[in-house]
Order: sequence, then structure tokens, then C-alpha cells
Amino acid sequence: MSAAVGLDARLTDDHHESLRLWLRLLTCSNLIENHVRKALAAQFKTTLPRFDLMAQLERAPQGLQMGELSRRLLVTGGNVTGIVDQLERAGLLLRAEDPADRRAYLVKLTKEGRRQFAQMASAHESWIVKLFSGLSVREQRALNESLSSLRAQLTRKTP
Repeated sequence: MSAAVGLDARLTDDHHESLRLWLRLLTCSNLIENHVRKALAAQFKTTLPRFDLMAQLERAPQGLQMGELSRRLLVTGGNVTGIVDQLERAGLLLRAEDPADRRAYLVKLTKEGRRQFAQMASAHESWIVKLFSGLSVREQRALNESLSSLRAQLTRKTP
């Protein structure tokens, strides 16, 4: 068991409930992410960062500038450039001059990129559904409501 997966295993009754909850959320998030990473590699020979970048482009069919991709993915421009280069070589996306800003390029999925992403997104959804299948719909909704409340509270407290 990796250190990230077992963070909540070290908890005792002496730990504050908020700390226990945070570590449990982190552990669950890591377990889900690890499953998705492995499934993307096994089924599609791709990585989670590539999938995430393609997902952003799928949501923006008009294309996105590299800087906007970096902001949306919360990574450096260098990370985005490397992934864009790989996906462009594979014929899954293209760069075009931005008509609104000739100094910048828009990155867009190609027809083949959209086709492959649609396959990956469908499989991704089925993996997530399967991972959460041990919870009833009622439990999933209750958890989602609790996490939505937490997110709202954290958003208000974060500058």
C-alpha cells in the first residue's frame, strides 16, 4: 500500500474529526485517481494529464489558448506544451493562429481527437459508476450534498 493510499490508516480516536475526514477524502480521491490512471493506460495507452487536456478542449470546441489551458489544468505552461506536442504528433489536436491575437495559438481537437476522446470519456464514466456502485443512489446524493456544502464553505473562506 502506498503512503498516499494509506493516509487514513494511521488515524486513531485521538485525532480531531476534521483531520480524520480530510485524510479519508484524500485517501478516497487517491484511490479513484489511481484506478483511472491505470485504466487509461491499460485500455487507451494514454495518461490522465492527456485525458484532462483533451477534456478541456472538448468543452471548448472553438479552441483554447495555451495559457488558458495551463490555468484550467492548474499546471505550468511547459507541462501543457509537452502534452500538446505529443497529442499534435499523434494527430489528435492542432494549433491554429488565434485571429483575435496573432501572437497566440488556439489549440483544438481534430476530428480523430474528438472521436478518441468520446471513447475515453464513455469508458471513464463507466469506471466511475462502477467505483461508486457500492453506495446507493441515496448515499451518493447525500455525499454529494455534503461535499457541495464543504466546497461552498471553503470557497467563501479562501481568498
